Amino acid sequence: MIRTHSTFNNAELDYLRLLAREYPTEQSVATEMINLNAILNLPKATEHFMSDIHGEYEAFNHIMRSASGAIREKIDILFSDKLSEQECAALATLIYYPEEKLEELLSQVQDMDLFYNETLNELIEICHLVTSKYTRSKVRKALPPEYAYVIDELLNTDFTLHNKREYYRNIIRTIIDIGKAKDFIIALCDVIKRLIVDRLHIVGDIFDRGPRADIVMEALMQHHKVDIQWGNHDILWMGAAAGSPICIANVLLNSILYNNLHVIENGYGISLRSLALFANEYYHDVDVSSFATKTMNDKTLPKDLALSARMSKAISIILFKLTGQFVKRNPDFHMEERCHLDKIDYEKGTIVLANGKTYTLCDISLPTINPDDPYQLIKEEEKVIDEFVSSFKQSEKLQKHVRFLFQKGSIYKVYNGNLLTHGGIPMNEDATFKSFSFDGVTYKGRALMDYLEARAREGYFALEGSETRLKGQDFMWYLWCGKWSPLFARAKMTTFERHFIHDHETWKEEKDPYYEITKSEEDCMVILHEFGLDGPNCHIINGHVPIKSKDGESPIKGNGRLFIIDGGFCKAYQKTTGIAGYTLIYNSHYMRLSAHEPFDGKENAIHDNKDILSSTIVSEELDHRLKISEMDRGKKLKAEIEHLQKLLYAYRHGIIAENSAND
Repeated sequence: MIRTHSTFNNAELDYLRLLAREYPTEQSVATEMINLNAILNLPKATEHFMSDIHGEYEAFNHIMRSASGAIREKIDILFSDKLSEQECAALATLIYYPEEKLEELLSQVQDMDLFYNETLNELIEICHLVTSKYTRSKVRKALPPEYAYVIDELLNTDFTLHNKREYYRNIIRTIIDIGKAKDFIIALCDVIKRLIVDRLHIVGDIFDRGPRADIVMEALMQHHKVDIQWGNHDILWMGAAAGSPICIANVLLNSILYNNLHVIENGYGISLRSLALFANEYYHDVDVSSFATKTMNDKTLPKDLALSARMSKAISIILFKLTGQFVKRNPDFHMEERCHLDKIDYEKGTIVLANGKTYTLCDISLPTINPDDPYQLIKEEEKVIDEFVSSFKQSEKLQKHVRFLFQKGSIYKVYNGNLLTHGGIPMNEDATFKSFSFDGVTYKGRALMDYLEARAREGYFALEGSETRLKGQDFMWYLWCGKWSPLFARAKMTTFERHFIHDHETWKEEKDPYYEITKSEEDCMVILHEFGLDGPNCHIINGHVPIKSKDGESPIKGNGRLFIIDGGFCKAYQKTTGIAGYTLIYNSHYMRLSAHEPFDGKENAIHDNKDILSSTIVSEELDHRLKISEMDRGKKLKAEIEHLQKLLYAYRHGIIAENSAND
């Protein structure tokens, strides 16, 4: 590269002088360039994709610990001809749950030293294989400080040298002799789990339906590298945390309907007492049969189910009133057909829907509705919702989790050639991008997604009480269930119809044309191109829509261009899907989609070595082993190298003096 001083403009020189503070000498620049070029030639790191966890924390935790079978795969590579199937399964369980499994194993072994020696050697072999694609520097940063030096030595011993073999054996012997083998085994297991997957992608819907989304969030906050594409259930909770009354009402309704109030009361410390008292006062002697909660077991007492049904009806009516207010102040959302309370003939007990048809209501016991002003909350309803607004905003744990969702999350993410988004991109039937107009400006495609995300962020971060913040919160509820919202991807959410009308035809929720269009590879490529992606290894990865695998439905669309990885983590959907979720692994060799059987519980996993049974749905083998140079990180490293090359030139030609930062 030949440059003259004049080729560096003032902005470039200013940047190079800043860079010189970090690399003050020609030698430091050269060293960093060598390091970065070496990293470019390392294999691509492993990515792990999950979606639609819906609070199922035990299954989520196990799949996280097992890396969707990637750890067991490494064990089989190394030991399938040395260990029995039972021994391989026990070793895998030890890595997943080291503290618990060690306690069980140690109670059974006769020769403790032999057990420790064999186990340590096996774990070091696995660790060596797992870390082989990383730089020593990256591995060292992942090691526990108290054992970092020793593990680094063990992982980088040359066994072909006799002295090194003895050195290695002596380290192992000393670990056992001084009583640190148990701690060291746990440390090695944690290192394997930490490095088996470099990046975790959560493609939406952490919340609702399942028991403890808060436990899932705590686990995600401990993960070393995670990103989240918001699902419509996530954005609803984010809106609730921001203080949106309509989002809070919807969160409460969802939690009551799925009988998982523990997450609200125990997880986030929000009392439901005010709603229970209100429901008992106004709905104790009225019909609540259409508002029964969904139970996954028979442990709930009948009196609790009765109270839950009353609470469900009470918060539903509040929600329907708030919906009418929402629609009237947001004409741009075109959700007029979601206004129902003013369409009811309260004397006849009928309603006229947007299709022009009249339906008989199965429940007309509505003690808090004034037919002359049906969307007005009564004072007691206002008091209940105001108390919840305060409680949601004051829950420290909820606020911590939602800030993390904003920090690590987005509506979509483009990463390593893949477009990740929970629902879909709003489309017309002719495979063009659907246009939306807000405040007189029209958006579609990527611009629409960017706009909606920006408005959602304003709903949480804009000045308290400002019009911008309140409008942003309305956008958050729109993203939850709005007509053609990219997170909801349907024409309407038929909550009212499911409670008040027996005709199941009114319950149907028309899907966005996106789901039909993306069966075509050509149309998938149009969508990918909109987000700057092109090439043989580019894909769309969605969640949101449970794949009915038991009926033969495939999660792979568009000739392999689209993966839908919602397979039913949520127990409520497993009868529909026939499985308990999909996960996706993308490494330097392949992209592998796995289907998982229902998880039988942590205790069975530990004591019986019962892993989640998985089957590979597709394994897209790559035509060559992918390197970091071909990934997003490679682009950044190449840009850094180019800047360093310029700085090296500047040093060598006297344009910038070495050590100038110290002058």
